[in-house]
Amino acid sequence: MLALSLWTLSDAAVGQDLADLTRPVYVRWLFRAYDITNLTPTADNDRAYLPLGNGSMAAVRLSDGGLAWKSDVGGALSASPAVDGRNVYVASESLPTPKSLYPQATGALRALSRQSGLTSWMRTLPSPARGVINLNAQNLFFTSSDGRLYAIKKETGEIRWVKYNSSPFSTHNLLDGNTLYTCDSYGDIISIEAESGNTLWRYRTRKQLRAPVAVYGTMIYAGTADGFVYAIDRTNGRLRWKVRVGAAIQAVLAGERWVLATSLDNFVYCLSTQKGAKVWKRQLAGRVTAPPLVLHNHVLLAPLAGDECIVLNLEDGKKVNSIYVGEDNNTEAAPLLTADTILLTTREGLMALGNNVQAPGSQ
Repeated sequence: MLALSLWTLSDAAVGQDLADLTRPVYVRWLFRAYDITNLTPTADNDRAYLPLGNGSMAAVRLSDGGLAWKSDVGGALSASPAVDGRNVYVASESLPTPKSLYPQATGALRALSRQSGLTSWMRTLPSPARGVINLNAQNLFFTSSDGRLYAIKKETGEIRWVKYNSSPFSTHNLLDGNTLYTCDSYGDIISIEAESGNTLWRYRTRKQLRAPVAVYGTMIYAGTADGFVYAIDRTNGRLRWKVRVGAAIQAVLAGERWVLATSLDNFVYCLSTQKGAKVWKRQLAGRVTAPPLVLHNHVLLAPLAGDECIVLNLEDGKKVNSIYVGEDNNTEAAPLLTADTILLTTREGLMALGNNVQAPGSQ
């Protein structure tokens, strides 16, 4: 069963020409690859950029699923890539030389041309990047496996700043405007000014966070391993409310009037943004370990059991649709939403789904 999660989507997307989760969904094309990783691809208006297990990146045309280019990075890819108007940013790792007497750099960050896949620049790192690479107009942001938080200049690969913490930073980072939200292994939620790397505030939950925070309006929402959902004022880091909903929280999403939390007790919970009151809850066939996909007042979830994803109405939690994806086809990579197409990473390759019937192309 596919494990689906949110890539980038907010209520601002509502009203655009996007896929409709309540209508029948069809496969448009499948780019076949047998060395799929659990890293989430990235995409622009023309291509999807798919990390592969042999240390390479594949650029796949959105129009027909054909291969545009493939770049062999080497080693193993270590973080989900990012893309802007010029480059695709890729992190990799290599094994240290056995019995070496000296410390060795095992991480690398590359900027690949989005048009050709050729390397624009490369930066070596003491330890490889993990999680996801965030970016803004000037910099890239990520956490390395040794718990350091980096800001790297996009144009040159130079280090803008490196931030250390008494407890290692986690890989659950979210960039919103000029603020980077992260957490550490102690359960601290930390707001950081992206330009300087200075800490703005810190809130202590004292429990591990398994996913990035969700941001909406003046609030951020977070879920912890002991089953609590937190609402925190993003301007000063003060707690607004705290509610326990179930087992360990796997993902939190937020909108104008709702907060969604998926839990290891096989439930998805919808909470009020005002005081965290339960609006509805629904038990699923299995655990949902990745964030759901929210679109047009509906939410798509993929339990790690069965052979279908289900679509629920955000207002009342009632099931309105299901999408068959096949048994034993799951990955932990998040789907991408581009124009009217949903891209899913499966064990067979990258799949494009939409509401209109279209002759599938494959590679």
